[in-house]
Amino acid sequence: MARIVVIDSSPLIGLAIVDGLKWLPELFSTVFLPESVKQEVLPGKAARGEEAIAHALDAGWLKVWPEAIEPLLDIDLDRGETDCINLGLSHADEVLLIMDERAGRAVAKEKGLRIIGTAAIIGQAKKQGLIASARAVFEVLHRSDFRIAAAVINQVLVSVNE
Repeated sequence: MARIVVIDSSPLIGLAIVDGLKWLPELFSTVFLPESVKQEVLPGKAARGEEAIAHALDAGWLKVWPEAIEPLLDIDLDRGETDCINLGLSHADEVLLIMDERAGRAVAKEKGLRIIGTAAIIGQAKKQGLIASARAVFEVLHRSDFRIAAAVINQVLVSVNE
């Protein structure tokens, strides 16, 4: 398992919508986010889940990456995704990225980085007994404006026998 887990804004928001941020310390202990991601999701930015994300930072298991992130790759993505990928490239053998955005995932995979998304976190939460039903969690997400491809949801549901 990766020793450094780095999360982008979309999974933070998606997990906050379903009250799932609490699963992250159970699954990974400490989770890092770049300062740029923090700026995307915290107060005044109108991001859903701001309060839950702020609470996770206060609790200490969600932490802003403490070092400057070296710009190893100049890519046409938003700053948070770019910083997540650059952080991953700086620690390639140690990092697991949690990212949903399709273009960012494609770049990360092309560079050989390990990556999962919100759907996989929901599946892991089910497998670890942190939730009773992955299907119910996906239904909550579906009722919001948060989108995950039906094929991805079906794949996770099959993997957790739902």
